[in-house]
Amino acid sequence: MRNPIVVKISWLDPENAGDISLPAYHSAEASGMDVAAAVAEPVELAPGDIKIIPTNLAVAIPPGYEMQVRPRSGLAIKHGVTVINSPGTIDADYRGEVKIGLINLGPEPYTIQRGDRVAQLIVAAVLRADLQVVAELDKTGRQAGGFGHTGK
Repeated sequence: MRNPIVVKISWLDPENAGDISLPAYHSAEASGMDVAAAVAEPVELAPGDIKIIPTNLAVAIPPGYEMQVRPRSGLAIKHGVTVINSPGTIDADYRGEVKIGLINLGPEPYTIQRGDRVAQLIVAAVLRADLQVVAELDKTGRQAGGFGHTGK
């Protein structure tokens, strides 16, 4: 395994963090760290509702990296609760609270409790593009074939 990237993390309200877990990998080869809800009281997500869930955390990501916010598969499959802007991006220069935008796409209300694992955080390298305006693009076998073009 490569050396880990150091991401500094800080509780925004340390006195109100004792019962909340830091983001953590839950298996040796997990890509994402589960992040917990730091809600003051239970939050109900009715079908179709979108709500911002606080984490009480801020991060300092090294330049050249981002932190992606992705859904937890069990929450999405079992309850239809997912990250609305998946994947969300936390840029290296952002120092505000990490918040999770959730939507309930399921048929039943879902209640988020304090400490519930609500999303995954993935640290990923970022490549920046140098855009070049050209008169014509290179030809390919696919060309403009879009949605469903390559098969059933």
